[in-house]
Amino acid sequence: MMRYRYPAFVGAGVAAGALAALLGYAQKLPCSSGGAWNSFTGQFRDACYTDIYPLYYTEGLSAGKVPYYGHPVEYPVLMGWMMEAAAWAVHSVADVAARGKDFYDVTVLLLAVCLIVGVLATAATAYRESDDAGWKTALLVALSPGLILSAFVNWDLFAMALAAGGLAAWAARRPWLAGVLLGLAVATKFYPLLFFGALFLLCLRAGKLREFWKAFAGGLIAWLVINLPVALTATSGWAEFYAFSRDRGADWGSVWFLFEHYNVPFLGNPAIGHLNAISTGSFLVAAAAIAVLALTAPRRPRLPQLCFLLLAAFLILNKVWSPQYVIWLVPLAVLSRPRIWAYVLWQLAEVAYFLGIWGYFVFLYRTPDAGGYAGISNGWYFVILAARLVTVAVLAATVVQDILQPERDRVRASTVHDDPAGGVFDGVPDRFTLGWRRVAHRPADAAAS
Repeated sequence: MMRYRYPAFVGAGVAAGALAALLGYAQKLPCSSGGAWNSFTGQFRDACYTDIYPLYYTEGLSAGKVPYYGHPVEYPVLMGWMMEAAAWAVHSVADVAARGKDFYDVTVLLLAVCLIVGVLATAATAYRESDDAGWKTALLVALSPGLILSAFVNWDLFAMALAAGGLAAWAARRPWLAGVLLGLAVATKFYPLLFFGALFLLCLRAGKLREFWKAFAGGLIAWLVINLPVALTATSGWAEFYAFSRDRGADWGSVWFLFEHYNVPFLGNPAIGHLNAISTGSFLVAAAAIAVLALTAPRRPRLPQLCFLLLAAFLILNKVWSPQYVIWLVPLAVLSRPRIWAYVLWQLAEVAYFLGIWGYFVFLYRTPDAGGYAGISNGWYFVILAARLVTVAVLAATVVQDILQPERDRVRASTVHDDPAGGVFDGVPDRFTLGWRRVAHRPADAAAS
């Protein structure tokens, strides 16, 4: 009797994902076990801050309030349900302080599962390129320094796992399942909505719009199933996420926060209406440019490349860029296969920013419990912020270069693969392009042109 052998990426992904979760948990130990949570400045000094612990109390979970019904929550519905699931798991603990710590531990356990699932899903997508690509991708995603440091700052790993699962389902040519998983991801964090844009552009170019509409329908149905009951029965609580997103100003980490700090004319105007218009307008211009690139490039961009560019543009031009958003980018960056030096520079900048933002908070909110640590001053903080912006832009530029010069793309260099993550349009001829380039009958024709 023959025994089934699992691909190497399965073992590598589980082991590396578990190790990453342990390292992420250990990084927060000064807070979760050392008591730094009880010191406002101490949690920043030790760089172990997390939203999970304080939001257990500020979102009313400690008082038994149900998200959206008993208390408005600033997150999409599916994330609120994960919060409620962890709160329910610890509700029998009598001591409210101990219950908050237990809530954090249960949440970390749930997010650790999400981390492993996200790593495996991303590796499964890469595995369609080769066996080596599968397990190497698992290691690169799980052991990303930026991801490990930010893993348990918020609940973003939940969205990452669903989004990675959606892309893996698309690569497996299951558009309905891909749409459902991406729809659930959008019900957790809004950023996976951008992936539908990438799918539309590539399906348009490949003449596979029928498959796109299957995925879109699956996503819309999944999103409505999660959101509609809450929207109808707890409208104000459900709408809190949208109102909060609309009304918040330029936050730490964003380019607009930098412009406001230095009073840059026009760009640094802090008025909410102006900020919303300029940040949204800037992204729409960038998205239009990416769409033109997708439809005019000599060879159809690979799906991870286009998803990465749209997400990178969104983060660079968004009015909020929290430290944990690195989790969104890591799987796509690894699948895009940009130049390794650009990837390393970006990871170094993410690590510097993770440490820098907490040091900046120490500087801003100096209290006696800082332990003599003066923090990071305005000048150094904004240098680190700019470095993060620039390194993501440089990473995106290397992806654009690979799109414009497909012979440089390490996935396509062997001429064996077109787009292993592309699913139904992997290897198919173009049906629609813009510009002077002829429509290629085969992907190889476009590469040769």
